[in-house]
Amino acid sequence: MSFEIEGKLHKKFDTEQKTDTFQAREFVIETMDGSYTQYIKFQLVQDRCSLIDEYQEGEPIKVFFDLRGREWNGKYFTNLNAWRIAKPEAAAPSPQAEQPPFPDADQAPLPGTESEPPGMDDDLPF
Repeated sequence: MSFEIEGKLHKKFDTEQKTDTFQAREFVIETMDGSYTQYIKFQLVQDRCSLIDEYQEGEPIKVFFDLRGREWNGKYFTNLNAWRIAKPEAAAPSPQAEQPPFPDADQAPLPGTESEPPGMDDDLPF
């Protein structure tokens, strides 16, 4: 299962060598859920531990992650395994924002003025 979330990098931790062949690194992002701040901890493993290096605490980031769960000695654990980190994309401007505002009625050209195309002497659309 792949998910993504945007937030602000709250804290990043050092890489920990868990065993001779396994390393992990954790980081926390801050997001808003209504009026409450949520702090969500993610894990990077193996060669992905360096993905967070280029980002500074307080910087907005987008995290792509997988949801992982396991059982050990009758206890259950959930991990959010990040596999990609990126800068959030800027919001695309809406099509309406690019168009000039619709003119008011008092700004419409008067019939017979130079701003009207030739042959437009009446109000009929045909």
